[in-house]
This record gives sequence, structure tokens and C-alpha cells, in this order.
Amino acid sequence: MPFTTTSSNDQQHMVYSYHNVATGFAARLTEEEVKAMEGKDGFISAHPERILPLHTTHSPNFLGDEGVPPPPAKWKGKCEFNGTLCNNKIIGARLFQNGGEPVGTPPFDDVGHGTHTANTAAGNFIENVNALGNANGTAVGMAPLAHLAIYKVCSEQGCLESNKLAALDTAIEDGVDVLSLSLGGFTAPFYEDSIALGAFTTIQKGILVSCSAANGGPFYGSLSNEAPWILTVGASTINRSIRATAKVQMAINHLLSASQGTKIRSYINSTSALTATIVFKGTIIGDLSTLTVASFSFSGPSQTSPGILKPDIIRPGENILVAWPVPLDNRTVSNLTFNVLSGTSMSCPHLSGIAALLESSNPDWSPTAIKSAIVTIANVLNLGGKPILDQRLLPADIFATGAGHANPSKANNAGLVYNIQPDDYIPYLCGLNYTDKQVGVIVQHKVNCSEVTSIAESQLNYPSFSIILGFDTQAYSRIVTNVGQANSSYILEIVAPQGVGISVNPQQITFTGIKQKATYSGIPPNRQGC
Repeated sequence: MPFTTTSSNDQQHMVYSYHNVATGFAARLTEEEVKAMEGKDGFISAHPERILPLHTTHSPNFLGDEGVPPPPAKWKGKCEFNGTLCNNKIIGARLFQNGGEPVGTPPFDDVGHGTHTANTAAGNFIENVNALGNANGTAVGMAPLAHLAIYKVCSEQGCLESNKLAALDTAIEDGVDVLSLSLGGFTAPFYEDSIALGAFTTIQKGILVSCSAANGGPFYGSLSNEAPWILTVGASTINRSIRATAKVQMAINHLLSASQGTKIRSYINSTSALTATIVFKGTIIGDLSTLTVASFSFSGPSQTSPGILKPDIIRPGENILVAWPVPLDNRTVSNLTFNVLSGTSMSCPHLSGIAALLESSNPDWSPTAIKSAIVTIANVLNLGGKPILDQRLLPADIFATGAGHANPSKANNAGLVYNIQPDDYIPYLCGLNYTDKQVGVIVQHKVNCSEVTSIAESQLNYPSFSIILGFDTQAYSRIVTNVGQANSSYILEIVAPQGVGISVNPQQITFTGIKQKATYSGIPPNRQGC
């Protein structure tokens, strides 16, 4: 490396050295030093540090470990709270702040985001909680008996890529089973996307990675975390609403009568201190028609890989009541340590918790098998049996919902799964016309695409299809693995978009053993046949 360990101001050049998530490092370098390094043997790539945003739209009781078993024997993590706040629930807590905090600073949550997402994934049962009197009830995460390891990589300014990669690197070494990342950047080729790079190594280690799709929707083609080895989670509403009426006497409606206009004008002229009142009407639950795609949830198609359907799945992310690190009423002694937040940051840990439950129930399932079970058993209708709606209250399209709304109880009995081994992604990556070096950056070893039979995106053994119709008729194959009953048969039926005819072959597959595989093909029409 063309630099010393300290600069003129005695600041260290080397920030992190990565051993698990990548073979590389993060360092403070000048442009000249980077150019000098590019000429060295073994150099692959370098790019400037980016700051990634959290995917939210703006020490509580759930830390309790009642009923939670001790940490697993494989656990190697550390608690940087000096052991005082860790227990059988939180078994690890570490800080990665890239010089932003003094050495030895405990990883306390100073923005609330980490507390909220951790509680959603694995919070324990807590009775009689609410947010300022709203959404009263028992709070519980998706996997209440799961252990939590917390890796703080963000501050109020955002999340540095180098911190995030260092946390992923450490999490692999610590022995985590599922990684939940409620953050991300903008769309980029996978070889330049630090989350995609880190996630690929983690799935090689058998660790599922769940990521938020990002906010700012409902625009098309705008989501984050698009790699097919990531479980990308969009947000829906929930069948609970907190109703309130805002009385703003100077507000302008889209249509006013003359008498209303006169009242508003008189009020504006009567005072320089205009006031507004909010009247809370309580919490309403059980509305079967309220499940819609959240208006802020980013939609596909993926810009980086349009042939892979993204997001994969949706789960509630709007007005989610979960734990908060400080009392809402700003009192030192208070039980108001729960808050309501919205964002795909909130929907992502729902799936992380579901994945943890599935892994516990099916320890021999790979990350892609768990993802497949979640995706293939998703609900495409709301609780009332009607289509899932978008923010306009029209039927939402598949680029907003992905496979649909996650159904954790049915996912445990998926029957069939679509498995993908890490090396199966190489033909797919070569098919994206990435160079040998670019593919090598992702898979962390040398690749020669000329020696690989490249495949189209839609030929990856993904648990969904996203096909761009051409002028040639082509069959798209999938391999399914039986994880249900040993002796079982499945009838294949395709519900195609209106006006599109798709044939499938064979129309029935039969198994005589568990983990037995079968292949089927779907043949869509060409562009001339539509």
C-alpha cells in the first residue's frame, strides 16, 4: 500500500480491514494514493465512501429476557455495554462509528431507529403499552424468543458504508443466523453496491439477509437493495388505524363555499396567532379492507436487474407501535417507552423475525429456501379476500407488492422451495454482461465468464418470474425441491395477466421422497402473440 499508517495530522489512514464479508479494507486516501494503488498487483477496485440513509420516515422493557434461552454455543459476539445491559435477549452490542465516537463509547441508540427495528424483529411480550394513549395492547416482536445482536453503524447524519461492512464482517464472525438491514442507498451495479457485496458473502456463510426497499414511493424503478440474494421488503399498511381530526381554522379546502371563505378571512384578520387543534378519536382495529401498499414504499422494477422481481414481499410498515429508547413525554420516569413510526425500515424486521422462526423450525433450510418459502406462500389478497390496493385504492401491481403480503404460518409448510447455491449466481452475473473482474468482486474469487454458460435473469432459479417478452418464444425453467411430505403430488397452474397465455409443462409433478427435485417449464407467448 502506498501510504504510511499516519498522515501529517496524525490521523490513521487505515479504518477497517475486512476478513469475512470481503477481502479488502477501508482507508482514508488521497486521489493520488488511490491511483498509485491501482497499479499494484492484486488491485481489483476502489470507490469513495458513501453515506446511506435509514429507511424510516422520520432502554425499554423489551430488553427483558424472561423465557428466552441462553445464547447458542456457537455465539462469539461481545457486549460493549460493559455487560450491564446485555442478557439472554440482547447477547451482543457493538459500535462501529469510524472515528465518530471515542473508543469505548457504548452503542446506545441515540435516534430510536435501532430500538424500533430490533423490537419489531424479536421483542419480547410486553403488556399494556401504547403511544400517548393510542394503539393500546400487548406488544411483541415477530420472533419473541430469538436472541438479538445489535451492531450500531449509523448516526443522525446517516450510515457510512465502511461502518456497515465492518459490522457485517463482525456479525459473520460472531455467528449470527439472520441479518436485518433497514437502510440502503441508490440503485447501482451489484459490484458497486456495498450492501449487495456484503450480503453475497453472508449468504455463502448460510446467513439470510433481509433489507428494506426504501421510501419515497410510489414511484416505479426507485427501490434499493435489488440483488437477488437479498430478501427485499416493501411496506404495507396494517389493519389498525389511529384516527384523529385536525381542526385548523385557517386551512384552505379544495372547494369552499362563500360563507366558509368569509369565516376563514375573518379568522385570519382577527389574530396574528393562528391555532390548530387535533382531536384524537382512538384506535380502530380489524378492518379487513385496510391492507394496502404504503404510499411511501418504493416500487420496482429493478433498474439493476429488471428480470428479477423486486420487491420480493411486503409486510406492515405504516404506523407500527414498537419500543422507543426514551419516554415520549420527556419525563425521566415514565412508561411511555413505545412509539409509532412508519417506513420500509419497519417492514424489513418483520421479515427478519419471520426468517428467524423458519430457520429455527427448519435448520437444514438454506437462506434461499427460507426466502422461497416466504415468497411462494405470500397472500395476494387482503384479509377480506379482495385484491391488495395501492395508495389510490386501486388494485396494486406486482412491482408494488412483489409476491404479496407475507404469511409466516403458511410459509413453514411451503411444501416446495426454489434453491439457489451461491455459485449458481455466477452464470446470472455473467449474463448481466459484467466483466470477469466485476463478477469476481461480487463472488470474491476469480471468474472467467467465457468459460461459463451465461443465463438470462429470468432463468435464475428464483421463486418468481419477471419476463420481458421478445419476438422469440422461449421456455423458462425452474427446479423445485420437496420439503413437504415424502409422497406428494402438485398440480401446476398459472394465473397469467389478462390477455397473456402461458403454458406449463408438465402439468403435474410427483415426489416419492423429501429433498427430491423436479423441473418444470413455463412458456409465455412472444411479443407477436400478445
